[in-house]
Amino acid sequence: MKEDTRVLLALLPVWDPLIPPLGIACLKSFIRGHGYNVETVDVNVDEGFRAVYDDYFQCLQTLVRPEKRRHLYNIGHEVLKNHMMAYINHEDEAEYRELVKILVDRTFFTPIEDCGVERLNRVIGDFYSRLETYLLHLLETKKPTVLGLSVYSGTLAPSLFAFRLAKQKYPHIKTVMGGAVFSGELAADSPEFDYFLEKTPYIDRIIVGEGENLFLKLLQGQLPESQRVFTLKDLDGDILALSSAVLPDFSDFDLGLYWQLASYTSRSCPFQCTFCVETEYWGKYRKKEGKQIAGELMELYERYGSRLFLMCDSLLNPVITPLAEACIEMEASLYWGGYLRVDPRACNIENTLLWRRGGFYRARLGIESGSPRILEMMHKKIDMEEVKTTVSSLAYAGIKTTAMFVIGYPGETEEDFQKTLDLVEELRDDIYEADCNPFWYFLRGQVNSDVWQGKNRGKLLYPGDARDMLLVQTWILDGEPSREETYRRVNRFIEHCKKLRIPDPYTLVETVEADARWKRLHKNAVPALVDLKDGGGRRVAVESRPVKELTRAVDKPGDEGDWNF
Repeated sequence: MKEDTRVLLALLPVWDPLIPPLGIACLKSFIRGHGYNVETVDVNVDEGFRAVYDDYFQCLQTLVRPEKRRHLYNIGHEVLKNHMMAYINHEDEAEYRELVKILVDRTFFTPIEDCGVERLNRVIGDFYSRLETYLLHLLETKKPTVLGLSVYSGTLAPSLFAFRLAKQKYPHIKTVMGGAVFSGELAADSPEFDYFLEKTPYIDRIIVGEGENLFLKLLQGQLPESQRVFTLKDLDGDILALSSAVLPDFSDFDLGLYWQLASYTSRSCPFQCTFCVETEYWGKYRKKEGKQIAGELMELYERYGSRLFLMCDSLLNPVITPLAEACIEMEASLYWGGYLRVDPRACNIENTLLWRRGGFYRARLGIESGSPRILEMMHKKIDMEEVKTTVSSLAYAGIKTTAMFVIGYPGETEEDFQKTLDLVEELRDDIYEADCNPFWYFLRGQVNSDVWQGKNRGKLLYPGDARDMLLVQTWILDGEPSREETYRRVNRFIEHCKKLRIPDPYTLVETVEADARWKRLHKNAVPALVDLKDGGGRRVAVESRPVKELTRAVDKPGDEGDWNF
């Protein structure tokens, strides 16, 4: 009976709370529309968990040599997530402590002593002690009959801890797991997934991929009781029609704790980059129409008061122009950003100025590499001139551009990597922020996984006998560049950007400084982030209407003419 069903959806730490969790907000709205009682919780905003997170990385920083910790908060998550998992699964203390040493050494290539393990372990112990107290209070007060957790790679261990605790204390609660973790290391057709199922009997049901229709049918009792894992194949591929999708429901969250709201324009991706998992996870590409998206953003603004949105889907290119035009037509003083692909339309200043007038605030631009050879291997289907012109066109319009790179793609040479450094240096004044990630490899889920596996290039990073503690093994490709060389290049990339004074803002103070730099460099610069919060809203509303005047800036002289490409 619906009246007897109380659904609690949650996102557990550790996840940086830049936006309220979109996945469970969409799920809540959809399920509530069918008459169910649903509540959502983002545990990440609890200050205590944030303090534990900071303590862990501060401790890690003292254990790693300075030249190897440039990207501490990025690659350090590999240590943190595996340490969290080993902590809740270990039985032999000596083997566990040795594994922690290996986790640090094979990520930062720095050996640590027993005292370092003890310091890190103390932080993890404090984390789980706090989490247990929090969860017991949550379950006691909310009294759910269904507990659903949206799980990412970094939140997997705490989520398993929560499921196990819920089953121990309240066996009647039905536990349901979904989330992006099933698009990578836990892809449903991988041997890791089979082992995971064997070791997690406290999870009653698992939903892989798009969850709305599957979760609803699960609540309605329309899925087989004998079955544990469900995918869209169980619905004969019946995917959600985005034209009729309901708005995400953020009403359970304290939105003052986030810098922006979240929304989406599409699901899946029309491209097939070899390192990506989007198409494998979401299936067929679907998008909303521009007027629908603009109307949704306006309605979310009227409900919650936020002018700034992060569009969380894989790519804005197919919708960016109609969305901007719709926002202009509606005279909406809203700002939105998301992931963008280099393409000929983005090379056109008339287009980027139009997007700016329509509210495009920040482009997360997947450049990936400065080497044409590597881009071809990635199937990016872009060239260097398009990359440079796209970045410059966005900057001329004042749109913040986060230039995103993948370091250590299989076959990347020192010459290839140097071309990436050279490209960043050439474009430094037109890049708002430079971001990089080391190449990750998964047995299943990536477009190119089968190709790499067919060449027998995959190997375990950590000892095979640690599988019981880690539950999900980490695989790497056997070849060049090596993992150590890849991480050395990551540190060199960060140091290079620091030398060029290209920001990588993490704190609010750093963001304020980065926005001030952007304003100095570009007369058309979008408003600073702090101006989009609280009392700054009125100033922003004025800025967004006469944007045609703002975009008639003084031309930036170049060597070959009026436009600086």
